[in-house]
Amino acid sequence: MTFATHIIGALGIDWATITTTQPLPAPIAGGTAATRTYTVCLEAWRVPLGMRVETRNVTATWS
Repeated sequence: MTFATHIIGALGIDWATITTTQPLPAPIAGGTAATRTYTVCLEAWRVPLGMRVETRNVTATWS
């Protein structure tokens, strides 16, 4: 899974997008669902005081 985490400024401006990856929870049996919580970490210097982070896009790829 690839997470696109956006660093948002105090005025709502998107300053940067940082991507991180985690392994896809597999295998998942047909007709079932899997729920998982992921922690997305960024270095403190990437998020200055007054800014916030939002993970807006998650992409899963499998073969």
